[in-house]
Amino acid sequence: MKILDVAEFYSERGGGVRTYVEQKFEAAKAAGHRLCVIAPGREDRVENISAGKLFWVKSPVIPIDRRYHLFWRQKPIDEIINAERPDFIEGSSPWRGAWFAGRQSPAIPKALVVHQDPVLTYPHTFLGEIFSAAQIDALFAGFFRYFRRLQDLFDTTIVASPWLGARLSRLGLRQPQIVPFGVDQDAFAGAERSEELRRAMLADCGINHPNARLLVTISRHHPEKRIPMMIEAARQASYSQPIGLYIIGDGPSRSAIERLAIRTPGVRVAGYIGDRERLAEILASADAYLHACPTETFGMVIAEAMAAGLPMVVPSSGGAADLASPECAEFFTPDDAQDCADAIIRLLRRDAAALRASTRRSAARLNSTSDHFRALFLAYEKLAERKPGSGGERRPASAGASSAIDASLAALAAN
Repeated sequence: MKILDVAEFYSERGGGVRTYVEQKFEAAKAAGHRLCVIAPGREDRVENISAGKLFWVKSPVIPIDRRYHLFWRQKPIDEIINAERPDFIEGSSPWRGAWFAGRQSPAIPKALVVHQDPVLTYPHTFLGEIFSAAQIDALFAGFFRYFRRLQDLFDTTIVASPWLGARLSRLGLRQPQIVPFGVDQDAFAGAERSEELRRAMLADCGINHPNARLLVTISRHHPEKRIPMMIEAARQASYSQPIGLYIIGDGPSRSAIERLAIRTPGVRVAGYIGDRERLAEILASADAYLHACPTETFGMVIAEAMAAGLPMVVPSSGGAADLASPECAEFFTPDDAQDCADAIIRLLRRDAAALRASTRRSAARLNSTSDHFRALFLAYEKLAERKPGSGGERRPASAGASSAIDASLAALAAN
């Protein structure tokens, strides 16, 4: 099967979506599928990849985060799709790219993959101190009506977590299909803890104390990630013992975060690190992972930290709360720095070796990356089988094969 993803959130210096798309290329190759990805970028160009192609379409930059672009014209998308003749189309943004994908031939089966809830990302972030969550959702009911019209262009909607699926259904959107994301267990579970690296990161935080503890966070520098709140929580927690906060990432808020870090002892802004082996070693060498965004659709980096054996402090709502469990995490009230500081202190007072063992046991229960893509491709095959006129080169699956697909999807979704 040839799958084509109109991936508006893909960027060479992106975070979770970039990682996800690169993993999908590998999974497609292993499964015998072809994958084409269309992404907005600085120029028109094509990259040939072993499992398919990556098409960059020249598009306007997003002013507030110049690492990302947004599609503007439909014609280049149409031309690529007409030339590639995919068996299946994904739209993976709620903006123009999804409309361009959804408007393609009705004969081609299509899935809308939800990587982000914009109402959670922006209104809930900026208005959360003024209105309740229910009031904000009511104020932006027009977006959910818009999103329902967008859904109507697709045969199914895919989400990665039960939490997000329940939220969308509660807001009156069409029932999404839950295909849980997975974690690259091999890449992160195999990382070895390095005391030398841990001491070096603490030194970067300006800390040289035998009883110091190291927190790490990997995050896009954007208001939705609540990085200033994490800095304040770490500052408050450091009154109980020396604590370093090592912040990895980049984004539109980086300058403001760096200024805040300079004024806050024990905080280091390390910038963007694209080497995943290096990230795995950093996670394995820290004492705890700190996360503050209560609106994650899944929380890929949370799963990666768990696979590396790193216990965590996370908010009590969102995708992070879906993944973490009390045996390996402490939870706090979203946007409450004092409660977050208290959770940090509680976690650091627990037995470190027992916590790491519990974290690895929890991580072992998560889907792997191959589990996720096997479920995703099975879902696409099932949809293509049922769609009249689709998959011209593919033979319909037998009743036995269809039942096997159903059983496999149910088993993977239950993990």
